[in-house]
Amino acid sequence: MQVTEVSKSEVVIVGSGIAGIVAALELLENDQQCQITMIDRDEAKKMGGLARSAFGGMALIDTPEQQRMKIKDSPDIALKDWLSFAEFSESDYWPRRWAEFYVERSRRDVYDWMKAKGIHFIPAVNWTERGDYTPGNSVPRYHVIWGTSQHLVETLIQKLQNHPQQQRLQMLFRHRLDSLQVQQGKVTGIKGFDEHNQRDFEITCDRVIVATGGINGSLDRVRRVWSDAISPVPRAGKLLNGCHPYCDGRGHDAVTAVGGKVTRLEHMWNYAAGVAHTDPKFSEHGLSLIPPKTALWLDSSGKRIGPKPLITAFDTHDLCKAIAELPDQYSWQLLNLKICEKELAVSGAQHNPNIRDRNILAFIKDILLGNKWLAKEMIDHCPDFITGNNLAELVDNMNQLTGEDKVRLSDVRHAAEAWDHQINLPEKFQNDEQLRRIKHLRQWKGDKLRTCKKQTILDPKAGPLIAIRERIISRKSLGGIQTDLDSQVLNIQGQPIEGLYAVGEAAGFGGGGASGKRSLEGTFLSGCILTARQAAKHIVNSDLSERPINRQVSAEKELAAEI
Repeated sequence: MQVTEVSKSEVVIVGSGIAGIVAALELLENDQQCQITMIDRDEAKKMGGLARSAFGGMALIDTPEQQRMKIKDSPDIALKDWLSFAEFSESDYWPRRWAEFYVERSRRDVYDWMKAKGIHFIPAVNWTERGDYTPGNSVPRYHVIWGTSQHLVETLIQKLQNHPQQQRLQMLFRHRLDSLQVQQGKVTGIKGFDEHNQRDFEITCDRVIVATGGINGSLDRVRRVWSDAISPVPRAGKLLNGCHPYCDGRGHDAVTAVGGKVTRLEHMWNYAAGVAHTDPKFSEHGLSLIPPKTALWLDSSGKRIGPKPLITAFDTHDLCKAIAELPDQYSWQLLNLKICEKELAVSGAQHNPNIRDRNILAFIKDILLGNKWLAKEMIDHCPDFITGNNLAELVDNMNQLTGEDKVRLSDVRHAAEAWDHQINLPEKFQNDEQLRRIKHLRQWKGDKLRTCKKQTILDPKAGPLIAIRERIISRKSLGGIQTDLDSQVLNIQGQPIEGLYAVGEAAGFGGGGASGKRSLEGTFLSGCILTARQAAKHIVNSDLSERPINRQVSAEKELAAEI
């Protein structure tokens, strides 16, 4: 007979990603009595969740790095940019409140907090999501963690493990949340399944923090909530998984079952340049490229996508929309080895080892000489990278990959020759929107170092030719569990469910959708930290007010102040 394991705790944190870790650390540091249990469905060695493998970029406002680069930024400027991209509706009250909170507090509650923990940033601030027809980041504010977010995760885990109050934290892995227990509007515990010992478990508690991530690890669920008003739904085989299968919305379902409100799941932050993972861990596992800017974006037949050419760094949301609206819902990027080595980047810690390992000399060398090792890695191990010594050979290999004769040599040749012709013209006669965008991008030093100035595709000295097959890759949920500014979960009437909190991606990074329709990029890791700290702060303050001894101390302080 199966035995149910029953235990008690004051706070249960569901999820050991970056949001869960921050919440636990804040509770240990600021509440001297609270007993904490953290559960996670994955293995202990994978603690940190998606943050462990992420690149580690953060949108931060008015930082010393910006000031050193003479970037004039402020919460007012950032909020204007944020609201432009978010396009909130009148019903998005809490998402907007979280947006306002983020721009006001990212410096103090994220940047300063991280620096105090020994986390530093690369001095150069990057400029992402500048906006296309809708204005985005009006100034550079994308800060990259020196060491990637893997260093952030490992630093915070070490602080948890070495904390003087560490004995108050119990961590249970391979434990799956099945349901929340609520009585008379107040949390009383959780139920789930211990997948290691194959038995049910229950934990009675006063407070639960849901830090289970988003829904984007379940491609079926992504398709179910996808809105046709945004773009056509990616069909089977046209969508890759850049998340994790455990990010399947289980936490959202548990919250909904007890009356919590979940909003805006149709809003997601996916990417248009996904390729098959070089070392896949699950079905449809993909990598997200930072697409080379000098490459030509072609449709499945080899025609250049237009009339507006596609180029990264302006509007990721619209790039995904453009690909989803193609008849075959995938694209090719046409380039050569020289462009690939200069401009290719892959998101994540795994493919940025010099930043991850904080190897400054190798990092500078790659910037100046190009990522030759990365180009070789992707060509050798990613099936979506196709090469050819000439256009005819390249097109044959492209068709061989898809098993169809859709790519036409004449279309690819026309696109490449027309592009090369424009590049070879004197600058004053060039009339190509992509070249105009590249010229604008190169005015910022960070982009200038990683973007070719004048490199043709059919240059015989720059070969071999490369074609990259790219599909939309599912990444982050912009919507989620609705919360107030204390990260308390709200019910469908808009009232807090006592003792229930949601943080990080589970909460749509605050309020059930703080970024609205589009993110300024880099609002995710920082959103996890911000929402987790708010939840912990509210729990600590609630605990202090509820403990008789603390109420007595507080009263004595008030009396002394009056005297």
